Amino acid sequence: MSSSLSVRFPSLPPLSSSTASARPRTRVLAATPAVAPAAAVEVGAERLEPRVEEKDGYFVLKEKFRGGINPHEKVKIEKEPMKLFMENGIEELAKISVGELDKAKSTKDDVDVRLKWLGLFHRRKHHYGRFMMRLKLPNGVTTSEQTWYLASVIRKYGKDGCADVTTRQNWQIRGVVLPDVPEILKGLDEVGLTSLQSGMDNVRNPVGNPLAGIDPQEIVDTRPYTNLLSHFITANSQGNPTITNLPRKWNVCVVGSHDLYEHPHINDLAYMPATKDGRFGFNLLVGGFFSPKRCAEAVPLDAWVSADDVIPVCKAVLEAFRDLGARGNRQKTRMMWLIDELGIEGFRSEVVKRMPQQELERASSEDLVQKQWERRNYLGVHPQKQEGFSFVGLHIPVGRVQADDMDELARLADTYGSGELRLTVEQNIIIPNIDNSKLEALLKEPLLEMFSPVPPILMKGLVACTGNQFCGQAIIETKARALKVTEEVERLVSVTRPVRMHWTGCPNTCGQVQVADIGFMGCMTRDENGKTCEGVDVFLGGRIGSDSHLGDIYKKGVPCKNLVPLVVDILVNKFGAVPREREEAAED
Repeated sequence: MSSSLSVRFPSLPPLSSSTASARPRTRVLAATPAVAPAAAVEVGAERLEPRVEEKDGYFVLKEKFRGGINPHEKVKIEKEPMKLFMENGIEELAKISVGELDKAKSTKDDVDVRLKWLGLFHRRKHHYGRFMMRLKLPNGVTTSEQTWYLASVIRKYGKDGCADVTTRQNWQIRGVVLPDVPEILKGLDEVGLTSLQSGMDNVRNPVGNPLAGIDPQEIVDTRPYTNLLSHFITANSQGNPTITNLPRKWNVCVVGSHDLYEHPHINDLAYMPATKDGRFGFNLLVGGFFSPKRCAEAVPLDAWVSADDVIPVCKAVLEAFRDLGARGNRQKTRMMWLIDELGIEGFRSEVVKRMPQQELERASSEDLVQKQWERRNYLGVHPQKQEGFSFVGLHIPVGRVQADDMDELARLADTYGSGELRLTVEQNIIIPNIDNSKLEALLKEPLLEMFSPVPPILMKGLVACTGNQFCGQAIIETKARALKVTEEVERLVSVTRPVRMHWTGCPNTCGQVQVADIGFMGCMTRDENGKTCEGVDVFLGGRIGSDSHLGDIYKKGVPCKNLVPLVVDILVNKFGAVPREREEAAED
């Protein structure tokens, strides 16, 4: 089996390995503090009028609110995107070539915009006629059968076909062509998967604890809740048009661990486990998000719901956002902007109005997440709560896998586990439910030489978005460069603790650089000769877990070819790394 890292990434120019110190510029706050007023803001009754109305089973923007809307809203008004699925419009669309569809604005918009409601993203800029397909995979749980099916899909596309583990515990498969889509959708349904409502102004994959149900120290098994959320969001994969016309994308997670593997502070709605008067339920955080112009951490809604009200409150929050959210400048349409406008109490009131009994309890003081908790490493071999069984966390370098890799992962899950795989937000994979008697044989499997349970310390926390190899919005190549820079840095310094390094190709920050210890955001810059080249803005200080914090800009416009000495300097001065030559001299 060929390595998934050796043949599918673009070649890169050589990196400078000079260890000359690079001086940081003035640090600038990268994230707008997400502080909403405690009291309700004075808002006129006309502002609280819902901006959408139901027509023929779909929610559309009212005529009176169509002034100043952004182009994406106009595309939704011109033709309902969900009809491609719910009224089988994809069948006819798939019979026409992309070239023909491009000749009319309406069908060109189908290709570039509306198909995202089916999880299909046209790669117009770099792979014309090819699509990325994003799935729904609640809690990141998948089966060997599903993995084999996805492998069979991408295999037929040769060098254009591959898959990525995403930062929302999800699969994205690449190389898809439009004529194949109806058959792929049927195949997904047959193995219990869907790609529905996974792009554009929809709810994204519900994230949960990757160790749900197997962690000896978990607070609650998140799988029932993330599954319920996913079933509600897509109406059991049949399509739920009541929440498919949101002003912008929307993220949700359910926390089940003290480790906060779920990253609640960057979700629009986060369920935080808490008891109240002997009842189990969740306190709620709202409004966390990343965007090119602003990043904000989620804030408390001052609300607690019982486990039975997980879906009703999700529905109420989504409907408040759908009804009242702004639809003008796309950089100001995420839910936190609405919370800012109404104030947290005003927003809460709108949620209460949409609850079944128009009631919502105040937050509980009995938070179950321990505040002082050292985040555990899930890579490697770890005992489960089920006696005699273990899980093994595998490092998937920058999340990229090929068809053969997926086949092997599925085989390992069947042979050694229960036929199940868990995807993580760090783009890694966990094989659960391994009988301890099989561990030794599993650890000798050839695939684990590439997908190691014990990766080098800097590789362990490496995350990278798609980059410009496939994504038209990315300014720079990320995955291959992330690996190359990290490998070079590891040759120059020795670190004693994990350092999380995230790469993102553009300011949309799909690679979540603001939560990393060191983040790299793609940009164009100029080198020492004044020549335009690929570069990055470097972020420092992001934290995850109970002490979460979004990072700050450390240095802007660093040419990628000059990154290695800067990273070495940061690791030595900020993270206690030791240059290799000094370490070797000490040993002598």
